[in-house]
Amino acid sequence: MRMRKKKHGAERLAANARYLLERPETPLADPSALFGREAPTYLEIGCGKGGFASGMAEKYPGRNFLALEKISDVMVIAVEGAEARREAREADNLRFFIADAHDLPLWFAPASLDGIYLNFSDPWPKARHAKRRLTYRSFLARYARVLRDGGDLAIKTDNDGLFDFTLEELAEAGWTVLEQTRDLHASPYAEGNVMTEYEMAFSEKGKNINYVRALPPTEHTEHASSAPLEQTE
Repeated sequence: MRMRKKKHGAERLAANARYLLERPETPLADPSALFGREAPTYLEIGCGKGGFASGMAEKYPGRNFLALEKISDVMVIAVEGAEARREAREADNLRFFIADAHDLPLWFAPASLDGIYLNFSDPWPKARHAKRRLTYRSFLARYARVLRDGGDLAIKTDNDGLFDFTLEELAEAGWTVLEQTRDLHASPYAEGNVMTEYEMAFSEKGKNINYVRALPPTEHTEHASSAPLEQTE
């Protein structure tokens, strides 16, 4: 995502520091402790302006939500939006952090999250950039490592090429597809769907939304703490 540098961005982030997390000294074995309560904890990777994360936190007060974004100027909008919608949330169940998806093992211990969301990730359409796609197998290995038993990965994208690539990578990596459609809004999976800013814009233009939800290989938990992670370029 490209965005002009936000005026007074650092000050605006500081004004909403209650929503921002610093990287822990050791990976979090129990991320729900960040919220001071025991509850299933979910992560969105690449949260953009934060509309999806805020919407999920409002819709599911019994769950905790973490949202990662690597661009600080985008995070300014996300935390300000979260503060603007604070009264709509029944629980204090939303936090953000600035990081790269490569660094998930530095933030979360193996088997520590209940679910991960990838919404409208950069498709990196050139073949030579395939390893940068957030559904490339090395990233899938990172997600598998931090998911608990039964924890799933849910993906939405408007990019048909990225979706085809994603399905191939999931199959190659041994993930089990639970739900899949190339037209989310016309499918049974649309019930309860929380739309992102991109999703709203694409839908208004009549673009189909691809969606898949999958479980990592059953052996991922047993080997999570010792398996080496492939490095991407």
